[in-house]
Amino acid sequence: MKILIVGENASARKGGEAILPLKYAVMMQERGHDVALVTHARNRDEITTDYPTLAPVTSYIEDAPSHRWLWAVGERFPAGVQDQLFGGLIHILTALDMRKLVRAALSQDRFDVVHQPIPVSPMAPSPLHGLNVPLVIGPMNGGMSYPPGYGEREGIILRMFLKLGRLTMRFANRLWAGKLQAAVLLVANERTRRALPLDHDRIITMTENAVDLRVWKLPAEQPDAGQRHGFRLTFIGRMIPLKGLDLTLQAMLIVRASRPDLNITLDILGDGPERAWIEQRAIPGVYVHGLLTQAECAARLAGADALILNSLRECGGAVILEAMALGVPVIASDWGGPAEYVTPETGLLVHPSPPQTFPKRLAAAILQLADNPDLAQRMGAAGVARVAAHFDWEDQADRMEEIYNSVRA
Repeated sequence: MKILIVGENASARKGGEAILPLKYAVMMQERGHDVALVTHARNRDEITTDYPTLAPVTSYIEDAPSHRWLWAVGERFPAGVQDQLFGGLIHILTALDMRKLVRAALSQDRFDVVHQPIPVSPMAPSPLHGLNVPLVIGPMNGGMSYPPGYGEREGIILRMFLKLGRLTMRFANRLWAGKLQAAVLLVANERTRRALPLDHDRIITMTENAVDLRVWKLPAEQPDAGQRHGFRLTFIGRMIPLKGLDLTLQAMLIVRASRPDLNITLDILGDGPERAWIEQRAIPGVYVHGLLTQAECAARLAGADALILNSLRECGGAVILEAMALGVPVIASDWGGPAEYVTPETGLLVHPSPPQTFPKRLAAAILQLADNPDLAQRMGAAGVARVAAHFDWEDQADRMEEIYNSVRA
């Protein structure tokens, strides 16, 4: 097939949904399909360096002076307003440029299908309408809110922008009618289906995230539980409020105060606006390592005793699946995406509500695994089996090929 994949971000370095367009492009090219990619110029260096076979078939959206001006003005406002308002305006301009590149590609060559994996938000309109080529959008994953008791974390201004945005999305999805005209919409779960601001006659449920078992695989030699010194927790992700890192650190303080006999540490892999105050607190046993490559993250996570991800508004959580693939048990919020991935056999889910006791209950979960290495080992083995059975990227690519063929037919 000749496949055009479109995504503003296409990167394995940035984390989050950015990897999805890149992964589909790479895997379909590996399977012998004729692939082209449209993405933003910020991804050019990575694609040129790390994916040389993809580089010649990639077209880039360049930043215009208007993008830079909006970004400079937005930096004067609170982070939530900067992201929702000014980020939204930049996204609109970028989407228009993306549409031009897609239409140019379609005018120069014949494609069997166009695939837009991101944004994964079910509310976001797609500018890819009127293409006269079957369009696949997704898998999308969204419709999330904060748990009861955490509404103040959004702030009044951000809540106002979110409400306004949701009110206008139904109109926006008719103005940019890509989703209405798509051959198929892919959703990760029923929650996302309900969040769609439109009706569509062909919606397929398909998991958003998967794991490349060539990268995230069990190390050849694993130390026995009795050979480990202390208990190593790992967090991987952006340091932003919805990840609940302040609550993770509170749990760490409770654990270390109540059990000084245990050497429990926390490695934080990632970056973001909260990094400065986390480093300033200099909590004993907490180490911030910054952004690492995917291979470096895999190596560090493979040496951990547990992954902790007590996010407060996580639609997916691919890092949970990556930890499970490495045989690492998971401690996560019983809310949103993590609750769909983690089972009682593979980890411990802790409900975020009520907020007042969440850190204490997280601490109890940490101690449960630290005091029971056999339990942690069993959970790790169950995680490996679960990912292999349900979340292998090869299976994900198989399913997407079937969908491409169906819309092509």
